[in-house]
Amino acid sequence: MTRKAVITAGTGGIGLETALGLADAGYAVTVVGRNAERGAKAVERINARGGETARFLQADLASLDEVRTLAALIAGEGELALLINNVGAMFHDHTQIDGVEASFVVNHLSPYLLTESLLPVLTGRVVNVTSRAIVTAKKAFDAVEPPGDYYAFHWYGRAKLANLAYTLDLAQRHKTISVLAADPGAAATAMTDGTLTDPEIVSPALRLLWPLVRRTFERSTSGPATTAARSSIRAATDATLASGTVIGPHTTPVTPHRAATDPRVQHAVRALSERHAPLVHVPDGVSN
Repeated sequence: MTRKAVITAGTGGIGLETALGLADAGYAVTVVGRNAERGAKAVERINARGGETARFLQADLASLDEVRTLAALIAGEGELALLINNVGAMFHDHTQIDGVEASFVVNHLSPYLLTESLLPVLTGRVVNVTSRAIVTAKKAFDAVEPPGDYYAFHWYGRAKLANLAYTLDLAQRHKTISVLAADPGAAATAMTDGTLTDPEIVSPALRLLWPLVRRTFERSTSGPATTAARSSIRAATDATLASGTVIGPHTTPVTPHRAATDPRVQHAVRALSERHAPLVHVPDGVSN
């Protein structure tokens, strides 16, 4: 029986390299992205590896309504062996999507909603792609975003922390599938191209160390996407890995960030997620 895999943001960079690895492992791969032209080229590359089973589904993962539509389509096709939530985005300016801070939407609420919507048909494994940026994050989740000024890198890290907390929480609560996280480290991708050169993305304290911080960013985004994808590929394909495992940039299990293991953080993240990304869309002004 053909094993079906879905990977979000799979038309380029780390996502495409991960999709290629999944195809090599025998999965029929569905790549999800916004751009149909990039999607067609990605499918062509995947199928050139020897199969004709890859396909592209178009969806803007920044739109929770489009995530719901995507999930309904995939769920309607039956069992799904593997879901990789690879989507990620950093917003230089303080941006909102339908009234919710954009980084939290794309990096957490979108993969949360897709995963929860597909749980009834998932039979194997979920892999959520995390980031070392979580070490810069504020740990409070009483609201979608913390009070204070907006700094893109820290808000990105906070959204990724929320998603890692959700990942570990789901691994404990859902025993019929495996739920893992993968940290690719960083690579030269569309998301990091140019974004990490502006000191405005970090807090004033880190700006005082900007030459050092910038050099760190430059080193950490100089690697190839093929290398960065290895963590996700191992998390997806290594059957010996236990649910709740986090695979680090060197493709070995690592200790999860402590805040993500805190039951209070997990509970707060779950409550925020259920409120702002209900499985069934609730119009504004209507109580759910």
